[in-house]
Amino acid sequence: MLFPTITFVIFFAAVFIASWLLMPRFRLWKLFMMVAGCVFYGWWDWRAVGLLALFAGGSFLFAVLIARGRRPAARRAALVAGLVFDLGVLGLFKYYDFFVTSAANLLHAVGLGAAPPLLDLALPVGISFLTFRMVSYLVDVYRGLPAVQPRLGTPAATADTLLDLSVYVAFFPYLLAGPITRAGEFLPQLRTPRDPRRIDASRAWFLIFAGLAKKLLIADYVSTHLVTGVFTTPTSYSSLETLIAIWGYAVQIYCDFSAYSDIAIGLALLLGFELPVNFDAPYAARSVRDFWRRWHMTLSSWIRDYLYIPLGGNRRGTGRTYVNLMLAMLLAGLWHGAAWTFVFWGGLHGLGLCYDHWRAARRRALGEPALREGARAVAWQRFATFQFVAFAWVFFPTRPDFAGPLSILGRLFTGWGHPNTVLTPALLAVIALGIAVQYVPRRAIEAGEIGYSRLAPLVQGVGLACGLFLLNVLGPQGPAAFLYFRF
Repeated sequence: MLFPTITFVIFFAAVFIASWLLMPRFRLWKLFMMVAGCVFYGWWDWRAVGLLALFAGGSFLFAVLIARGRRPAARRAALVAGLVFDLGVLGLFKYYDFFVTSAANLLHAVGLGAAPPLLDLALPVGISFLTFRMVSYLVDVYRGLPAVQPRLGTPAATADTLLDLSVYVAFFPYLLAGPITRAGEFLPQLRTPRDPRRIDASRAWFLIFAGLAKKLLIADYVSTHLVTGVFTTPTSYSSLETLIAIWGYAVQIYCDFSAYSDIAIGLALLLGFELPVNFDAPYAARSVRDFWRRWHMTLSSWIRDYLYIPLGGNRRGTGRTYVNLMLAMLLAGLWHGAAWTFVFWGGLHGLGLCYDHWRAARRRALGEPALREGARAVAWQRFATFQFVAFAWVFFPTRPDFAGPLSILGRLFTGWGHPNTVLTPALLAVIALGIAVQYVPRRAIEAGEIGYSRLAPLVQGVGLACGLFLLNVLGPQGPAAFLYFRF
């Protein structure tokens, strides 16, 4: 069920009305929201609802074992078993065929033929996001985070804990593509009924409209008019068109993914819940390290807290820091997709982070700031970082082998002199707009939200209706699925 569709509008309208009508009967409201999330998720394939039940029930069981463990060894064993369970489900659906095929290819290369069985399972939408939330939940229970501890004093309290966890698992705004909302951020909001008088509806609609505009007017437009063609058959396009397409894909993936996050945050606000912000002008970053502070921030912080720091972070010397950075980013690449191109993409960013750490340490040793200051230096840092990120994206969307990305990069050198038939002024303007929005000051966006909220409700409604009408006229006939659904 895609957000920008009539089907979802009808679904959300029904859920919104029922949610606030049931809010005074809070336990019944929780049951309803759990069912609504299952309907939303099962819209793709009703069998996928079993996956939600599997994660919720399994994670609850291991959380109880962790909480009841009397000895550290027992608690640690329960945690390990829970992580094996959650990651095992992800591995079965997403990585089994990939690793089996890779092993078979390796054996074939050394002259040992093998034909291992493949499962060929359909990849459930958003399973990686779901797994990350469950892993962080179990780790936080093990760490003793008060907000996530199971309530086990009475059967009723235990049932309430399972119900809360089920709502957390199935909450539909973030279910398919994030933000990766941690249990410690969400479960405390389930302790008391939401107050409809505290809904920031103006901000919610502002975010939803901004997300729809980014998705329909920029991401889908750039994809339809340039990126899909160039990335599918690069030899049919000139070198200049290929270069612009590489920049265009960077714009597309940002506008597509941040659009989903904005809409998800806005929908949650209308239901009375706060979700974490996921993007902060990533293409205005001055280094790869700065980029990961701004891009998919809930993933970046998850990797830091549950992978990089447990590996030792930067506490065990320079060499171990570089190893930990590379391991974290290689696994982040593999998390995005079961293909060596994703691993390579993660490795590129790992090398970029290692270089940033080396450069910062070298400059500190000289008594200088980590990055040069001044308008010219900052402009160059932003330009160079964007180029690195954009060219790394080439290994992200194409075929699982390296032939696709290499043919795109090769076309940069072999297509000069060919006519540029698809680079229209409108297309170039849209790509430029996608980059320019990165440089709109945050305070200006907040001022826009505040200004909109101060308008009379009737004026807000008319303005929103006009804006949605324009999106319907100017946008594509049928919105494409969000790119991050595949992860």
